[in-house]
Amino acid sequence: MINIVLFGKPGAGKGTQAEFLKEKYNLTHLSTGDIFRFNIKNNTELGKLAKTYMDKGDLVPDEVTIKMLQSEVDKNPHSAGFLFDGFPRTLAQAAALDVFLESKGQEVTATVGIEANDEILIQRLLERGKTSGRPDDQDEEKIRNRYQEYNEKTAPLMNYYKQQGKFFEVDGIGTILEVTQRLSSVIDKL
Repeated sequence: MINIVLFGKPGAGKGTQAEFLKEKYNLTHLSTGDIFRFNIKNNTELGKLAKTYMDKGDLVPDEVTIKMLQSEVDKNPHSAGFLFDGFPRTLAQAAALDVFLESKGQEVTATVGIEANDEILIQRLLERGKTSGRPDDQDEEKIRNRYQEYNEKTAPLMNYYKQQGKFFEVDGIGTILEVTQRLSSVIDKL
């Protein structure tokens, strides 16, 4: 079983790359963003709660996110592995994921960070916001707030996984195919 955590700031291409990786490696893609959007669209209690945070550009609290991801893993008991996209985002989430996977006899195999310049990513998000309908992609101030949250809470995860020898960095600038090839070259060596 292979379990990959995909890192990157909003707009780095995690969702796009996850589509290719899940097919190539037969992984179950778990995107916290997609799960939140599904719950928001269907007006579930979790969706309503998540929306209050997302509308401000803040991260959804750990305990809500962790329970949601555990439920998604449990729904896929025969999966060949998982591709975690947007999770974990904090050290507490990473530790909770380790404990949860360990209880299933699994572990995080590797974490891959898709890196790109903030200004390039902001332009990507503003462009995406024109067609996505996502309010958090249409306001540069909210985008910058998301990046500040990322730098404060998510970036420390890189050291957490580096200490375990499980962190790899990939350049996220270039064509979709170029980035996919860079990611595949890392995963193929695991």
